[in-house]
Amino acid sequence: MWDFKLGQVLGTLWKTKEFVLFRFLIYMGITLAYILGTGLGGGIGSLVGSVGDSKEGGIFYGMVGGFSIVSGVLYYVREYLLYMVKAGHIAVIVKHLDGEPMPEGKGQVKYAQEVVKERFKESSILFGVDQIIKGVLKTFNRIFSGVMSFLPFLPQGLVKFVNGVVNMSLTYVDEVILAYYIRNNSENPWEDARKALVLYGQNYKTFLKNALFLTIITWVLSLIVLIIVFAPLAGLMSLTGYDGNMWVLVLAIVTAWGIKAALIDPIAMTALMQVFFKVTEGQEPNPEWEAKLERGSKKFVELKEKAVGWTKDKFGGGSSVKDDQAKLE
Repeated sequence: MWDFKLGQVLGTLWKTKEFVLFRFLIYMGITLAYILGTGLGGGIGSLVGSVGDSKEGGIFYGMVGGFSIVSGVLYYVREYLLYMVKAGHIAVIVKHLDGEPMPEGKGQVKYAQEVVKERFKESSILFGVDQIIKGVLKTFNRIFSGVMSFLPFLPQGLVKFVNGVVNMSLTYVDEVILAYYIRNNSENPWEDARKALVLYGQNYKTFLKNALFLTIITWVLSLIVLIIVFAPLAGLMSLTGYDGNMWVLVLAIVTAWGIKAALIDPIAMTALMQVFFKVTEGQEPNPEWEAKLERGSKKFVELKEKAVGWTKDKFGGGSSVKDDQAKLE
């Protein structure tokens, strides 16, 4: 069976409902932007198409244009805003998972802001660590998913499901590592990221097992949400004069994604965080797994170099943090 305690996970998220609400408002804002952008584009396309006696074509291309414009704008603002909210939420989740009260006289939001600012005085460090971790995760994906290539007799549906489980086990690794760093209250984010990645790798069977259950839970809940939002969106899109189902389905998927990211993903993230803390308690990084990551990932080697550079910068000698960030970028 799974290793996470679902009751504690849900209880923790309820205690951090301010941040869950922040996430919900942000993702719903993104979803609304897509709906309005696509609908407005379709309306403009309808007017333009009517002039050229091609109303349906105008609606279609107008929707494509509106969807693309919104995607382009959100690309530049979404990641920073979401990650900063996510980092603060993780700081508070760690506090609750450990059963510790908030510091006296401080609310959750103020505490989270202080933790993020203290641990990441320069936001570029936060992004730098995150980007390198994502690079290393590609190695995990090759190691885990690559096994399936040696089993060609398996049905493709099963292979895709297994790869989905693998992806789920890796989806929240950057958040788990951030939680590990905050929990340790250490001074070197690069070194803690290195340790956490090795610990994750050497316990991958446990994480894959728990990811299997979380994948099923997430997909079932997401499908339920998709079914619920489809009909209202179909009615809304009909107001623009669009009677097809394709764009209704696209927007329903986007809306379901927003709700999933705001309300369902935190469940999986907190559960894997809980499992990580439980399984790795008292463990030290395995040199064999570290060597395996060094051989398979240039990003992991870069991560180790950043960790050493950070230490040298703190105690004299070596390049500055800003120089390291300039190289990263």
